[in-house]
Amino acid sequence: MWKGFRRTYAVAVRSASTSVTLADVARLAGVSSATASRALSDHPHVAAATRARVLRVADELAYVVSPDASRLAAGSTGRVAVVVPHLSRWFFGAVLEGLEAALREAGIDLLLYRVGDATQRRAFFDRLPVRRKVDAIVVVGLAVEGWERERLELMGVDIVAAGGQVAGHPFVRIDDHGAGRQAVDHLIHLGHRRIGMIAAVDPDRCGRGPEARSAAYRDALADAGVEVDEELVAAVDPGGAGGARGMARLLGLREPPTAVFAHSDEAALGAVRTLRRAGLRVPDDASVVGIDDHPLADLADLTTVGRPAREQGVAAGAMVRAVLRGEEAGPGITLPTQLVLRGSTAPPRGRRRRPRSD
Repeated sequence: MWKGFRRTYAVAVRSASTSVTLADVARLAGVSSATASRALSDHPHVAAATRARVLRVADELAYVVSPDASRLAAGSTGRVAVVVPHLSRWFFGAVLEGLEAALREAGIDLLLYRVGDATQRRAFFDRLPVRRKVDAIVVVGLAVEGWERERLELMGVDIVAAGGQVAGHPFVRIDDHGAGRQAVDHLIHLGHRRIGMIAAVDPDRCGRGPEARSAAYRDALADAGVEVDEELVAAVDPGGAGGARGMARLLGLREPPTAVFAHSDEAALGAVRTLRRAGLRVPDDASVVGIDDHPLADLADLTTVGRPAREQGVAAGAMVRAVLRGEEAGPGITLPTQLVLRGSTAPPRGRRRRPRSD
């Protein structure tokens, strides 16, 4: 008789509403809502017979646990905030793609915050402590220090950095100084001594990469016994347009460089455009090397130092998942970079081997 009543009640509930609640399940199973919730979440302190009864009723009612209710019961929101300075630049998009893929596997959603200029950045960090609806924060490619770091820590959630570091928190990055050395050492090994640099100056403070790459240029020249000529350093805005302008300035020198190291592939591609518009050939008249291994670098046959952008996002996502499970994520990970040889670099004209004549 009880089974027949339960089936009749279940049909009535489904007919009356498409939204079956936890209270409905608890009422039919003869338990409290709290006990029903514990049974459905496989809590250990529920008798086996009670759990079986609740699960059977839930199945008959076609009850689906609300993700938001489940997360709230566990003290979790199932959301992670991601803070980025740019969305249109290749690197940030690639990191976000890897991060989203890693977190999606764990059923974690992303809340994206773009802090594109100083005003947006200040406003974001001003309001940050009231945004307590996330389980963790991932900072992508931002140099965060002092007051900003204090505001982040007021959230009381885990913090992970991708493409840089936030002091005292897990991070995923590359060795920017090492990547710069790979690029400049390659030009030196080819025989170049008059080497220019197109250096990115980013007002949005997107990490310390530019500083480290500039230091690598100077260290590589010093180790090769070459004095740095400040005329050969062109400080420009990041991106292709900046690289084009920087190369134009270097070509205006009485003695232009025979090779150029650009902080990014986008700047390097801008430099190549300027050289070609000036009627010069790459690498016959000037060699160019960048950093990134941007998707366009292969199409343009650009020598570069590849940095794993998407992999940084995947690794940061794995760190987030680990800390949310209560595990140690470790102090940080430095992913390797690799020189990718293509057709934009060659020995300077006077150092090239001539074919043998037999």
